[in-house]
Amino acid sequence: MSELENVSVESLGPDARILDVREDYEWEAGHVEGALHIPLDELPARLDDLDPDEDLHVICRTGGRSHRAATWLVANGYSAVNVSGGMGAWLEAGKPMVAETGSEPTVL
Repeated sequence: MSELENVSVESLGPDARILDVREDYEWEAGHVEGALHIPLDELPARLDDLDPDEDLHVICRTGGRSHRAATWLVANGYSAVNVSGGMGAWLEAGKPMVAETGSEPTVL
């Protein structure tokens, strides 16, 4: 079995399909606009929300949960890669974010 592919936030193009597996409170504080939000513990039950033919770029806060999620997705026939450094790296790179709280987006 090959190792899971990891990609940097800088390598993601504007059309990358991002799957955010963080908890609701983390998502609400700040996320990538247009990302799909499915918390890690809901992923098995919500697998039908995903297209197995779509390349997924899985992200969390630092990369641990997204690595587990992407590994699980690949094992179940989906095309997924882990976004190294997660939303922390996204924030550090100065990439745009939105928040559901009405406040300045941040990473919790």
